[in-house]
Amino acid sequence: MAKTNAGNFFEDYKIGQVIKHAVPRTVSGGERAMYHALYPARHALYSSDEFARASGLPGAPMDDLITFHTVFGKTVPDVSLNAVANLGYAEGKWLKPVYEGDTLRSESEVIGLKENSNGKSGVVYVRTRGLNQRDEVVLEYVRWVMVRKNNLDAPAPETVLPTLAKVVDPSDLVIPEGLDFTNYDFDLAGEGHRWGDYEVGETIDHVDGVTIEEAEHMIATRLWQNTAKVHFDATFRPDGQRLIYGGHVISMARALSFNGLANAQMIVGLNGGAHANPCFSGLTVKAWSEVLDKAETSAPGVGAIRLRLVATKGGAPFALKGDDGKYLPEVLLDLDYWALMPM
Repeated sequence: MAKTNAGNFFEDYKIGQVIKHAVPRTVSGGERAMYHALYPARHALYSSDEFARASGLPGAPMDDLITFHTVFGKTVPDVSLNAVANLGYAEGKWLKPVYEGDTLRSESEVIGLKENSNGKSGVVYVRTRGLNQRDEVVLEYVRWVMVRKNNLDAPAPETVLPTLAKVVDPSDLVIPEGLDFTNYDFDLAGEGHRWGDYEVGETIDHVDGVTIEEAEHMIATRLWQNTAKVHFDATFRPDGQRLIYGGHVISMARALSFNGLANAQMIVGLNGGAHANPCFSGLTVKAWSEVLDKAETSAPGVGAIRLRLVATKGGAPFALKGDDGKYLPEVLLDLDYWALMPM
């Protein structure tokens, strides 16, 4: 009897199915150091215990995207091992900070299914929750993935498409307990721009770029225990190229956004996102942002800012879609998120 696991295919998923993902992960300073080595991440709240304590927290939390990648990576063997593409995100909320020594695990519920017209694949919608050792939900989000069928004769399931909010309402954003930016040190943070300095509709060119290296991508994807075949096996794609993990592009773009958004300290909401075009080794990633909205919060000195973060592989900044409404070929990522910023 075979003891290996080929992963789930589209016909294996059922509406309401709950998957408890394997291998909990205890995070430490090692993850933080490796994250900051892989990306030019410099946001002060995640870099300095003293800066975090001055902001009302017990110490520096793990970077928000460390939490995201760790929770996401647990889901890959069950959700996207046989994926053709990760298509989008919605309703993402960071609910509790994660600190060194916390143990994270993940579980997902299947909330939508739709077989593609070619009968060879389908789209699976899952709501994933990341929980800590106290069974507290630290992160939740919805994503949808195109997954191959193994048995092409398997009947198509009834189509169920979940109704998803286009934007996380600012009133639903969870502000970490104790967070207080009234004594925020802009010199230590690296920029003087505060919440009131940004206008809705403003665009920011983050200027810098980073060339994606095969080795760094492979290390990063293994760090998050992401086992998707397209990231490691050069024979899995017809073109013989390993696809760069979309989360690697997210983290690279977020880190590049420091130049212009150094005070967008914490990501607390994920409204939507699309991996518009594939990324491969050798491409140079650049980034720009657009301010979509702003909101006040109940925390002292803390404002929320909604940002569109776009990663590109070249071309003029601020260009997103063509006249046909489709993403331009140089656009890699279009991410819509809420962040917390001093007022």
